[in-house]
Formats: sequence, structure tokens, C-alpha cells
Amino acid sequence: MSAKPLILVLHGPNLNLFGRREPHIYGSTTLAQINEKLQKLAGELGVELDILQSNHEGALVDRFHQHIDRAAGALLNPAGLTQHGVSLHDAIKAMPFPVLEIHMSNIAAREEWRTHSIISPAVKATIQGLGWRSYTMGLRALAEIVAEPKGA
Repeated sequence: MSAKPLILVLHGPNLNLFGRREPHIYGSTTLAQINEKLQKLAGELGVELDILQSNHEGALVDRFHQHIDRAAGALLNPAGLTQHGVSLHDAIKAMPFPVLEIHMSNIAAREEWRTHSIISPAVKATIQGLGWRSYTMGLRALAEIVAEPKGA
């Protein structure tokens, strides 16, 4: 019996404040509640999660490096690193697995400086604007992607 595919879930700076930080933008769902929803869904989808929230770009980069040979894919909400996370962008480009960029808000409809993501060119796709559902939609899509035969 093979091990379940491992999916990284990486939450960037200040996302530990979900539920408290600008609820008119991000809603009242906490990061712990999002992670609970993801763990439940992972069980249904037959995947294993490795979840990390960090306010430090290097910690997120380190987690990618740590799992370069084990992970099947990753969900990443780069948060404030979306516009300036060069090291994070470069780490994603080095990964042999698909990475999906996740945003709870629609960054294209926010402040002008938020509209450009340097992370987007490095990832397979971006899911945004669905609140906490951006994460669950991303996990569903990623589980389907990693289950496909290589080259499909």
C-alpha cells in the first residue's frame, strides 16, 4: 500500500490573525478553523497535509526545501509576500511539484499595489476571492492534479 500524497499548506505573514484582521475583507473564520476544514477535506480526498504558518519568508522557503523530494504539491497563501517575495518565487520555481497560489480576497479588486503578484508566474494557478473556500477549492483541485498519471 502506498503512502498518501503529501500536500504542503503554507500560510504567509499575518495570516495567523485571520478572524481578527480586517474581517470586512477576510471574514471571521480563523486560521485554525481553515486548517480544520482542510484536514477534514484531506481525509476525504486521501491526502496528507503538512501545514505551516510563518511571518518569515525564510521559514516558508525552508519548508519547500525540506519537502522537495516528498511533497506531491503545495497550497501557498503568500499574503504580504505576494508582491515582494523573490526568495519564495525562486523556491517555487525549483520545486518539481505543482504549487497553487491562494488568496482569500480578490487581490485584483483591491489597492493598486496589491494587484501584481510576483508569485503568480511561478505557480500552476491562482485561486482567489472565495474567502476560506479559496483554500478548499485549491485542495480539491490539487488532489485531482496529483492523482493524475504523469503526463496526463
